Amino acid sequence: MVKEGQIISKDAKSQAKLIHGMQLVLARNYVENLREEVKKGMREKAAQGIYPGRAPLGYRNNKAERTVEVHPENAEIVTRIFEMYASGQFSLSLLAKAVRAQAGKNISRAYLHTILTNPFYRGNFVWGGHLYRGTHGTFIGSDLYDRVQAVLRGHNKPRYGKQEIAFRGLLTCAEDNCRITGERKKGKYVYYRCTGYRGKCATPRFTESEMAEKLGEVLKCIQIPDDVLVSLQESLVRDQKQVGNHAAVQRSALQQRLAALRRQMDQAYQDKLDAKITEEFWDRRMREWSEDEQRILEALGGLEQPAPQQLLTAQRTLELAHKAYSLYLTRNPREQAQLLQIVLLNCAIDGTSISPTYKKPFDLIFQRAKKQDGRGERI
Repeated sequence: MVKEGQIISKDAKSQAKLIHGMQLVLARNYVENLREEVKKGMREKAAQGIYPGRAPLGYRNNKAERTVEVHPENAEIVTRIFEMYASGQFSLSLLAKAVRAQAGKNISRAYLHTILTNPFYRGNFVWGGHLYRGTHGTFIGSDLYDRVQAVLRGHNKPRYGKQEIAFRGLLTCAEDNCRITGERKKGKYVYYRCTGYRGKCATPRFTESEMAEKLGEVLKCIQIPDDVLVSLQESLVRDQKQVGNHAAVQRSALQQRLAALRRQMDQAYQDKLDAKITEEFWDRRMREWSEDEQRILEALGGLEQPAPQQLLTAQRTLELAHKAYSLYLTRNPREQAQLLQIVLLNCAIDGTSISPTYKKPFDLIFQRAKKQDGRGERI
């Protein structure tokens, strides 16, 4: 014991050893009691819906308010991770490479799996072996989270070949609706052709450079003109203000309902203490009130995503659509395919033309841009 200044040796007297032993017991009791109090405080914090540990990627700990809040930049990365994996086109290894290429972050396969299975992104968290409903805001929708879990369980999981072919999985044949597959010849030349599952097909074979050029034309033809981009961004800001006002009205109404419900719960609890109501009545009503409270909290959680974050994501989507072709030209085939996977759902190709199908919200962006640019409906 440093504070006591005692030195215990093999020649120390029995009384000194006894006192030293008692001091050790007291010290151990202090440490164990401190440990119990810390764990108790963490459990109470978790019961209040506040995560008591280090926030996962996409969030950050607010030390001043002792809460967890959305991290603007990392939240976009996590959202992209969920979207890419939900597409069924990525293994965890390919996902790690894509995240490194697009976001510049090195995330291991194991941590990617932890992210994709973490209930924190759905508004819940596990602490001490118990599941708690968190008060933190969410930016991953329930539908997206469920689709990711389905892919992780093996549903819709693609079969990955031994060879990495850049544009494989993006194309279908316009002649017979079969897949366009890729194959490597002599270890270095990549060719794309129709699988021919429905018989002989007239669609020719393409080299990788020919396919890259055709797919690049799709992005080139759908560039948003500068004046249209400005118009869309201004419209986006106006729409965002309307959405924010509507969300504020909804939030106020939900908070009033929650306050009224909790007043009922407090009054009923007092009635139970005063023996005005039975224990059975209290238990039944408490279960109903708790379910109502949970539904209101979930509805409030859905409104908690900051409007600036939503606006930032939408603006970056517009910017990506605006300069997709210029980005495409600076990438290698594998990176070009990753860019196309962000924008395109599928492409049907034959010997002379290519017909793209865009992912949301790029389909709406491109339709509006074409109408305002006066280029008609055909790309």
